[in-house]
Amino acid sequence: MSDEKKYKVASIGPRIESFLRMVLQDAGFRLTFDISEGEHIHPDLEDPEVVVKFQGPDTELLLENRAELLVALEHLVMEVLAMPAEDHSKVRFDANDYRVLRIEELRLTASTAAEKVRKTGAPFHFNPMSSRERRIVHLSLRNETDLRSESTGTGPYRQVVILPLNMPLPEPIRPPRPRPEEDSRSGQGRRSGPPRRGR
Repeated sequence: MSDEKKYKVASIGPRIESFLRMVLQDAGFRLTFDISEGEHIHPDLEDPEVVVKFQGPDTELLLENRAELLVALEHLVMEVLAMPAEDHSKVRFDANDYRVLRIEELRLTASTAAEKVRKTGAPFHFNPMSSRERRIVHLSLRNETDLRSESTGTGPYRQVVILPLNMPLPEPIRPPRPRPEEDSRSGQGRRSGPPRRGR
């Protein structure tokens, strides 16, 4: 099976390395990275063929706002490689095992939410998330026989809803924007705001 991989370190690694070195140097990030063959940690949910792991003093900047910068770098590399959307899960960027732990978190949350829906009969709305994370939730629930998961909403507000099998899909819940004064005083709503600059 390993010989059938579509993406390999030998073929795309040099292009990833060249692009990342240029971006990290131009941006002044204090980061290094390793490119390796995929690790089969959650093969039923996401089984990347190539993994890029970052280290260095600026690692925390990559992980702020739910790894916004890490995901952005990953997306840029996929554009450079001209990867189709259906192949995006074949390459994973990570730092401090954030993405690996996030998959486990999503799986456990999906299981807990499914039990809640089963007990209450009311739909459960996840917070908006990326298509990649929505896919992990859907896969986590694919064997449920009395429940189903659906994606609803548009753009940055697209979210997963878990609901009883025969219940009509409810309207998406659009989370309120934090007030500017709340954001500055208490730090609430930082996940949707711009990343903080390094000190």
